Amino acid sequence: MLTLTFTVADLARTRLAMSPLWEVVASIRLLKSPRPHPFHSRWARATRERLAGTELDLLFDLVDPAVWYLADFLTPPPSSPLPDLESDLSTLRRVPPEQVRADLDILAYARRRSFGSLAEAQLPRRLRSPRPGELPTARVAELYADPAEGITRLAEQIATYWELALAPYWGRIRTLLDDDLLYRGRRLGQAGPAGLFEDLADGVRWRDGTLSIRHRRFHGERKLTGEGLLLTPSAFVWPTVYSSTIPPWQPTLTYPARGVAALWHDSPRPTPAGLAAVLGRSRADLLAQLDTPRSTTELAARTGITPGGVSQHLTALRSAGLVTRHRSGRTVLYARSAAADTLLDAST
Repeated sequence: MLTLTFTVADLARTRLAMSPLWEVVASIRLLKSPRPHPFHSRWARATRERLAGTELDLLFDLVDPAVWYLADFLTPPPSSPLPDLESDLSTLRRVPPEQVRADLDILAYARRRSFGSLAEAQLPRRLRSPRPGELPTARVAELYADPAEGITRLAEQIATYWELALAPYWGRIRTLLDDDLLYRGRRLGQAGPAGLFEDLADGVRWRDGTLSIRHRRFHGERKLTGEGLLLTPSAFVWPTVYSSTIPPWQPTLTYPARGVAALWHDSPRPTPAGLAAVLGRSRADLLAQLDTPRSTTELAARTGITPGGVSQHLTALRSAGLVTRHRSGRTVLYARSAAADTLLDAST
């Protein structure tokens, strides 16, 4: 069990953000697992075929699902709530060489032990510097010897992996993550930290200013001192959560995004006939498709309505209080309002 104790300043600095780099490492952990969850089996099969023969050795060496620690420099906290991959890679390239080595020291320690504690992972480097053979491969040892050159190579491999494994699906993954961030933001506004954390994931509990996170192979206690907690949803971590709490990194909790079971489903939700009779087929179809926030372009592709027609219908639905509008970077996303949810439920 890992416990994080919050001050008032920590609650004020707790933030939500998506992280393309977290999706990279979480998806690789899934690919390297003996039995990926059935949710992702279709994606995993197609991705393995697409990756065959591609040089991703250093990246895959660093991501080992059998080890309880993931080198934290692989997933530096994003600089904005909605970064793109290049923004995350820019942050990765700026990680100081001494921090890369410090994180690899902890990785060597983690490979020596099947169970770890926060206190031990923070031991001075001189007590846990890797000996020959303790780092995963010779390629990782080369990264330790020359972090600047190694990070450049690693960033190139991440970009290659992204183009083959995640870019073809990023529209639907991004929609899933956007939807979760909107939901969490509403929960925080409605019920404060208790509402934010209460349904985050199994094994995560908030009580009296302390967040408890159940881990099978890691334990410890950290009293936060004003740095806050970063929450990042992921499409690939279900049913577990990952936490990064070893200084100097901002404490981070990566949790399963809501609705991940339907991520790869292409079947649209049926439009209730009763609602179509009242609103018209096109507007009812659009409401039925807004289980997650979607752009005008995506709605047009899913419904067969022209983009101009989608915009006109959304304007009418928004004027009636049935649709809300949110800007996500350069994209405008539309979502159902609570009133629209009530109409759909009553019509089903």
